[in-house]
Amino acid sequence: MIEKPFIIALDFPNKKETMEFLNKMGPESLYIKVGLELFYQEGPSILYELKEKGHRLFLDLKLHDIPNTVMQAMRRLAGFSPDMVNVHAAGGKRMMEAAIEGLDAGTCSGSDRPLCIAVTQLTSTSPSQLKNELLIEKTMEQTVLQYARLAEESGMNGVVCSVHEADGIYRRSSSSFLTVTPGIRQKDDTLNDQIRVADPETARRKNVSAIVVGRSITKSADPLEAYKQMKNQWEGITV
Repeated sequence: MIEKPFIIALDFPNKKETMEFLNKMGPESLYIKVGLELFYQEGPSILYELKEKGHRLFLDLKLHDIPNTVMQAMRRLAGFSPDMVNVHAAGGKRMMEAAIEGLDAGTCSGSDRPLCIAVTQLTSTSPSQLKNELLIEKTMEQTVLQYARLAEESGMNGVVCSVHEADGIYRRSSSSFLTVTPGIRQKDDTLNDQIRVADPETARRKNVSAIVVGRSITKSADPLEAYKQMKNQWEGITV
């Protein structure tokens, strides 16, 4: 994994819009995220094409199933050579362990196994939803910390969490345990369906491992300029 990645979420409905966006971003190699919508529309072929263009790839499918199913799915996903994949921590330790087993089995000899991280609680989930809909009586922080502990014990490389839980995770985890934080946007951007959000500067100050940015860039009138501005904030560069 590269140092402090800035990951762009390619939340587009098809290959055409994806490539039109990437063409606006110039020749730079990017760290990009392919999620459910694009993968279900285009299938594995889009992954091969993006990797051939030199981009790093976070394949964000959030697997959550019985351990054997997750293991076999991860074995197949490893063949696409993503740099990072994920599961839902709510699937439990055995499922997360099975995910690692599948990735190990599916990774070609001589290649690095994809990083595997576990989703704690979606950044669209509010504390009231946690209590009233999911019937989880613990606080958001307590729940996320428990999921992070289980993830590390299961051999996960890190977790997906909001910026606001990162400090607590770092205090209780090894120095190599990653926090990948979505819900990143400019201070004046609308929340849309996200709840627990932050801007790149706050994420940097919280010392998170990686940020994921979507609509603040992909919906911008000038996505390349938006990317440069936010990347400078993330890296602490004043221009």
